[in-house]
Amino acid sequence: MKLSESPIPEHTRDGVPRHVALIMDGNGRWAQRRSLPRSAGHWQGVEAVRRTVKAASELGIEYLTLYSFSSENWARPPSEVDYLLNLLRRFIHQDVAELHSSGVKIVVIGQRDDLEPDLRELIEQSERLTAQNDRLTLVVAFNYGSRDEIVRAARAMAEAVAEGRLDPDDITGEMVHDYLDTKGIPDPDLVIRTSGEQRLSNFLLWQSAYAEFVFVEEHWPDFDRESLERALSQYSNRDRRFGRLAATAGG
Repeated sequence: MKLSESPIPEHTRDGVPRHVALIMDGNGRWAQRRSLPRSAGHWQGVEAVRRTVKAASELGIEYLTLYSFSSENWARPPSEVDYLLNLLRRFIHQDVAELHSSGVKIVVIGQRDDLEPDLRELIEQSERLTAQNDRLTLVVAFNYGSRDEIVRAARAMAEAVAEGRLDPDDITGEMVHDYLDTKGIPDPDLVIRTSGEQRLSNFLLWQSAYAEFVFVEEHWPDFDRESLERALSQYSNRDRRFGRLAATAGG
């Protein structure tokens, strides 16, 4: 997954969102339509990840967040869960070194306490290795659920108040953000969901308050650079007002 080594031309940043978040949906349906096992859809989904990371970097996107494994996915059959966990292990072993050489910083958000020790160590190694890179920040939401994230943030703030380290009157939206897993990461400008579904599924609920949404029909294994560019084209035609009046409106 070698990324272009050339600097990103400034003009490619015009109209390009700084942060794109992706709900990668449809691996199982992609496989079912081809009379293949669900594992085949997940395998091809990793190829779509490689294509999308490369395209995002070349298009000048600074942050790309991928919803790879939700906290609800543990309810899937154990064989499928094991396959998904091993896919992550394989991805780290095969791709992280190349991502590092291409200037990609890896950040993983979500609960880690209940992960197997070897997987947790692989994640932490990847983050340490790539921590100083600045071409693209790849945020992987793994064992992640936004409600759980908000509950953990609220608990941490409550503990700080109880210990006298925080005054409740000083709590602001900006402070809440600093207690979330995404501390230091800008909110997504654009959220894309594949496979035609139109819901957030417990993904970045706080952070997506003012994001634009694009829902595409392709199942995730079919998502490619052209799919991303079409979504970016829709985004570029949106009028983002953040609660304010449109520029053409009176008053």
